[in-house]
Amino acid sequence: MESIDVVVGRIGKAHGLRGDVTINVRTDEPERRFATGSVLIVEAPSGSANPLRTVTVASSRWHSSVLLVRFEEIPDRNAAEAARGILLHASIPADESPEDPDEFYDHQLVGLTAYDLEGAVLGEVTGLVHGGAQDLLTIRTPDRRDTLVPFVKALVPEVDVAGGRVVVADRPGLVTPLPDDE
Repeated sequence: MESIDVVVGRIGKAHGLRGDVTINVRTDEPERRFATGSVLIVEAPSGSANPLRTVTVASSRWHSSVLLVRFEEIPDRNAAEAARGILLHASIPADESPEDPDEFYDHQLVGLTAYDLEGAVLGEVTGLVHGGAQDLLTIRTPDRRDTLVPFVKALVPEVDVAGGRVVVADRPGLVTPLPDDE
Protein backbone atom coordinates (compact mmCIF):
# COMPACT_ATOMS: atom_id res chain seq x y z
CA MET A 1 0.00 0.00 0.00
CA GLU A 2 1.26 3.45 -0.87
CA SER A 3 1.91 5.88 1.98
CA ILE A 4 2.43 9.61 2.30
CA ASP A 5 4.14 11.82 4.85
CA VAL A 6 2.13 14.46 6.70
CA VAL A 7 3.60 17.14 8.97
CA VAL A 8 2.36 16.61 12.52
CA GLY A 9 4.50 19.06 14.50
CA ARG A 10 7.67 21.01 15.04
CA ILE A 11 9.99 20.60 18.02
CA GLY A 12 10.09 23.73 20.15
CA LYS A 13 12.14 24.56 23.21
CA ALA A 14 13.50 22.13 25.77
CA HIS A 15 11.44 21.56 28.92
CA GLY A 16 13.26 20.38 32.02
CA LEU A 17 16.49 18.42 32.24
CA ARG A 18 15.47 14.94 31.00
CA GLY A 19 15.03 15.72 27.28
CA ASP A 20 11.35 16.71 27.14
CA VAL A 21 10.52 19.14 24.34
CA THR A 22 7.54 21.33 23.57
CA ILE A 23 5.74 20.57 20.33
CA ASN A 24 4.18 23.10 18.00
CA VAL A 25 1.30 20.80 17.05
CA ARG A 26 0.33 20.73 13.36
CA THR A 27 -2.21 17.92 13.46
CA ASP A 28 -5.79 17.67 14.61
CA GLU A 29 -4.96 14.28 16.10
CA PRO A 30 -2.05 14.85 18.51
CA GLU A 31 -3.07 12.00 20.84
CA ARG A 32 -2.89 9.62 17.87
CA ARG A 33 0.31 10.96 16.27
CA PHE A 34 2.27 11.40 19.53
CA ALA A 35 1.18 8.14 21.19
CA THR A 36 3.87 6.19 23.01
CA GLY A 37 5.79 4.07 20.50
CA SER A 38 4.95 6.20 17.45
CA VAL A 39 7.87 6.61 15.06
CA LEU A 40 8.08 10.01 13.37
CA ILE A 41 10.25 11.07 10.45
CA VAL A 42 12.64 13.95 11.12
CA GLU A 43 13.15 16.92 8.79
CA ALA A 44 16.00 18.98 10.21
CA PRO A 45 16.08 22.74 9.57
CA SER A 46 18.17 23.95 6.64
CA GLY A 47 21.85 23.96 7.54
CA SER A 48 21.38 21.75 10.59
CA ALA A 49 23.89 18.98 11.28
CA ASN A 50 21.37 17.02 13.35
CA PRO A 51 21.93 13.29 12.64
CA LEU A 52 18.41 12.14 13.57
CA ARG A 53 16.36 10.55 10.77
CA THR A 54 13.49 9.25 12.92
CA VAL A 55 12.39 9.63 16.53
CA THR A 56 10.28 7.33 18.69
CA VAL A 57 7.81 8.78 21.20
CA ALA A 58 8.75 7.59 24.72
CA SER A 59 5.99 9.62 26.41
CA SER A 60 3.73 12.61 25.84
CA ARG A 61 1.55 14.76 28.06
CA TRP A 62 -0.24 18.07 28.04
CA HIS A 63 1.02 20.79 30.38
CA SER A 64 -0.85 24.13 30.46
CA SER A 65 -2.17 23.57 26.89
CA VAL A 66 1.35 22.77 25.60
CA LEU A 67 2.21 19.29 24.36
CA LEU A 68 5.37 17.95 25.99
CA VAL A 69 7.02 14.94 24.39
CA ARG A 70 10.02 12.83 25.32
CA PHE A 71 11.69 10.95 22.47
CA GLU A 72 13.89 7.88 22.99
CA GLU A 73 16.63 9.44 20.84
CA ILE A 74 16.75 12.71 22.84
CA PRO A 75 18.18 11.75 26.25
CA ASP A 76 18.84 15.13 27.89
CA ARG A 77 18.37 18.88 27.78
CA ASN A 78 21.41 19.45 25.52
CA ALA A 79 20.03 17.05 22.90
CA ALA A 80 16.59 18.65 23.29
CA GLU A 81 18.00 22.12 22.64
CA ALA A 82 19.88 20.80 19.58
CA ALA A 83 16.62 19.35 18.21
CA ARG A 84 14.77 22.67 18.27
CA GLY A 85 13.15 23.51 14.92
CA ILE A 86 12.94 19.92 13.63
CA LEU A 87 9.77 19.22 11.65
CA LEU A 88 8.10 15.91 12.45
CA HIS A 89 6.28 13.85 9.82
CA ALA A 90 4.07 10.79 10.20
CA SER A 91 3.92 8.22 7.43
CA ILE A 92 0.29 7.25 6.82
CA PRO A 93 -1.48 5.06 4.26
CA ALA A 94 -2.50 7.19 1.27
CA ASP A 95 -6.15 6.15 1.65
CA GLU A 96 -6.35 6.95 5.38
CA SER A 97 -8.73 9.67 6.59
CA PRO A 98 -8.83 11.55 9.89
CA GLU A 99 -11.25 10.14 12.48
CA ASP A 100 -13.41 13.30 12.40
CA PRO A 101 -15.54 13.34 9.22
CA ASP A 102 -15.19 17.16 9.01
CA GLU A 103 -11.39 17.00 8.84
CA PHE A 104 -9.24 16.29 5.80
CA TYR A 105 -5.61 15.79 4.91
CA ASP A 106 -4.19 18.32 2.43
CA HIS A 107 -3.58 15.67 -0.23
CA GLN A 108 -7.27 14.71 -0.14
CA LEU A 109 -8.34 18.25 -1.05
CA VAL A 110 -5.80 19.05 -3.75
CA GLY A 111 -7.31 18.29 -7.15
CA LEU A 112 -10.95 18.62 -6.09
CA THR A 113 -13.15 20.65 -8.42
CA ALA A 114 -14.64 23.75 -6.76
CA TYR A 115 -18.27 24.59 -7.52
CA ASP A 116 -20.44 27.51 -6.43
CA LEU A 117 -23.81 26.95 -4.71
CA GLU A 118 -25.60 26.81 -8.08
CA GLY A 119 -23.26 24.13 -9.43
CA ALA A 120 -21.10 26.29 -11.71
CA VAL A 121 -17.39 25.39 -11.83
CA LEU A 122 -15.19 27.91 -10.02
CA GLY A 123 -11.87 26.11 -10.52
CA GLU A 124 -9.67 23.48 -8.92
CA VAL A 125 -8.20 23.24 -5.42
CA THR A 126 -4.42 23.44 -5.89
CA GLY A 127 -3.30 23.66 -2.28
CA LEU A 128 -3.85 24.77 1.29
CA VAL A 129 -2.28 27.58 3.24
CA HIS A 130 -2.19 26.89 6.96
CA GLY A 131 -2.75 30.13 8.82
CA GLY A 132 -3.10 31.12 12.44
CA ALA A 133 -6.80 31.97 12.32
CA GLN A 134 -7.89 29.37 9.77
CA ASP A 135 -6.67 27.42 6.80
CA LEU A 136 -7.14 28.79 3.27
CA LEU A 137 -8.01 26.77 0.18
CA THR A 138 -6.05 27.84 -2.89
CA ILE A 139 -8.34 27.65 -5.93
CA ARG A 140 -7.05 28.09 -9.47
CA THR A 141 -9.83 29.55 -11.62
CA PRO A 142 -10.38 28.61 -15.29
CA ASP A 143 -8.74 31.93 -16.28
CA ARG A 144 -5.60 30.83 -14.31
CA ARG A 145 -6.01 33.18 -11.31
CA ASP A 146 -5.15 31.81 -7.88
CA THR A 147 -7.62 32.77 -5.16
CA LEU A 148 -7.67 32.07 -1.43
CA VAL A 149 -10.88 30.97 0.30
CA PRO A 150 -11.05 30.69 4.10
CA PHE A 151 -11.68 27.00 4.82
CA VAL A 152 -14.60 27.56 7.18
CA LYS A 153 -18.07 25.97 7.07
CA ALA A 154 -19.80 29.27 6.17
CA LEU A 155 -17.74 29.61 2.96
CA VAL A 156 -17.07 25.92 2.24
CA PRO A 157 -20.29 24.17 3.24
CA GLU A 158 -19.60 20.89 1.45
CA VAL A 159 -16.54 18.74 0.86
CA ASP A 160 -17.05 15.48 -1.03
CA VAL A 161 -13.66 13.81 -1.37
CA ALA A 162 -15.09 10.64 -2.92
CA GLY A 163 -17.08 12.71 -5.43
CA GLY A 164 -14.07 14.92 -6.24
CA ARG A 165 -15.83 18.18 -5.38
CA VAL A 166 -15.94 21.03 -2.93
CA VAL A 167 -18.72 23.62 -2.76
CA VAL A 168 -17.82 27.26 -2.12
CA ALA A 169 -20.38 29.88 -1.08
CA ASP A 170 -18.82 32.35 -3.49
CA ARG A 171 -19.24 36.11 -3.17
CA PRO A 172 -18.04 38.75 -5.62
CA GLY A 173 -14.36 39.29 -4.96
CA LEU A 174 -13.84 35.95 -3.24
CA VAL A 175 -13.34 33.64 -6.24
CA THR A 176 -15.24 35.46 -8.99
CA PRO A 177 -13.94 38.97 -9.67
CA LEU A 178 -15.76 42.05 -8.47
CA PRO A 179 -18.00 43.58 -11.15
CA ASP A 180 -16.62 46.71 -12.79
CA ASP A 181 -17.84 49.95 -11.21
CA GLU A 182 -18.46 51.64 -14.55
